[in-house]
Amino acid sequence: MDNIKNKKGLSITLVFNASSLNYGEGIGNISELKKLTRGDGSVYTYVSRQALRYDIVRLGNKLFDWNLQVVNKDKGTIQFDDKLTIQDSQEMDLFGYMKTAKKDGSNIRSAAVRLSNAISLEDYKSDMDFLNNKGLADRINEFPNLANIEQHLSYYTYTITIDLEKIGKDKEIELSNEEKTKRVNQLLDIVKILNREIRGREEYLSPVFAIGGMYDINSPFFLGRIKLNGKNGEFSIDTGMLKDTTTLTIGDNSIYDDTKVGMLKNAFKNEAEIEEIFEGKTTNIEEFFKDLKEKVNEYYKA
Repeated sequence: MDNIKNKKGLSITLVFNASSLNYGEGIGNISELKKLTRGDGSVYTYVSRQALRYDIVRLGNKLFDWNLQVVNKDKGTIQFDDKLTIQDSQEMDLFGYMKTAKKDGSNIRSAAVRLSNAISLEDYKSDMDFLNNKGLADRINEFPNLANIEQHLSYYTYTITIDLEKIGKDKEIELSNEEKTKRVNQLLDIVKILNREIRGREEYLSPVFAIGGMYDINSPFFLGRIKLNGKNGEFSIDTGMLKDTTTLTIGDNSIYDDTKVGMLKNAFKNEAEIEEIFEGKTTNIEEFFKDLKEKVNEYYKA
């Protein structure tokens, strides 16, 4: 691959379809979804980047035995153990850390992997579910407890960026290229099949659409550039915004050259249009991530 060592920023914007993914504090017996309100009055639900990180790390431990025994409360607050380093923790390497200190200032290592919130692409219409525990109450001849819970089925989009230069490096510590490659590729595998356990459900956050690649700089190029158009029960991706975004250049290089698209077959009505705009650059989700992993392998070998 030509100049693969110059491609130091990996960025992917993803779309997935799921229901009611992140709840806030709530009021009384009403469980409220986390929401954002736009200037036009539209309300959108979202999944915080902290919630996404939680599930990425949870699956990292479940699938790849990532070490999660790296925190303590020796200083009065729960934080990463001073004695442990990125060598001991994939999480500290990928997502950074802050270790507080009274005299010498905090020890901070910024994240090599950045996540955005996952924002719904369909506005919230105040759907509500009425719940009770009648099944349990009937067993002891009592009246059931009542609750209301907000519900929202929607497509969501979020962006992940990875600074490949920063992976496996922290002050005097530098991990082997083999370990750097393994950690990034494990992260990509997790994102590909991500799920979320919430309120007795397991929601599938695996992407139905993905766009991105490896670029000369680390930047979330397609963040905020995904718009969904819906009509007669069918959805399409707004291709105008995507096409215009790919005209951006870094020096003499257009980001179009380094951009690829992955799609789940028949997920969107305008699949043929997307394939025409990104001719020779579209594939399924599995091949999209496989191509990224091959580029990561090449980067750390270069």
